[in-house]
Amino acid sequence: MPQSLSNVLCHIVFSTKDRAPFITSEIAPKLHAYLAAAIRGSKSECYRVGGVADHVHLAVRLARTISQSDLLESVKKESSKWMKTQGEQFSSFSWQRGFGCFSVSPTQNSLLLKYISNQEEHHKTETFQDEYRKLCKKNGVEFDERYVWD
Repeated sequence: MPQSLSNVLCHIVFSTKDRAPFITSEIAPKLHAYLAAAIRGSKSECYRVGGVADHVHLAVRLARTISQSDLLESVKKESSKWMKTQGEQFSSFSWQRGFGCFSVSPTQNSLLLKYISNQEEHHKTETFQDEYRKLCKKNGVEFDERYVWD
């Protein structure tokens, strides 16, 4: 086959270090836009970014030339540096080391976008940790509680 094609849609989730509530309502729109631009800069497509004070969710179509770990390493590094330039209150900002990346059928894209858009409402009744556990279970991802939170 002379041409390489792909359509890999991912639901990506990661938290601030120790789930510190750095992502205020004032900075969130700028951070979300920055994250989307960083993803586009890696030749991937970002359909939606959302989240709450301690974590973000992204709907991303991975470029066929980049791995999820390379994409997230770059995006998290760039956005962490950017956050630190946004004011003294962000000087100690950092992301957690890991991330969750879950495959999504293209037929479920609209449900994913709705889910990401409704994060504020969703987290009135559920913690990040409980949400993440449910996402892992739903997607058949086993994890060890000792190593998933930092």
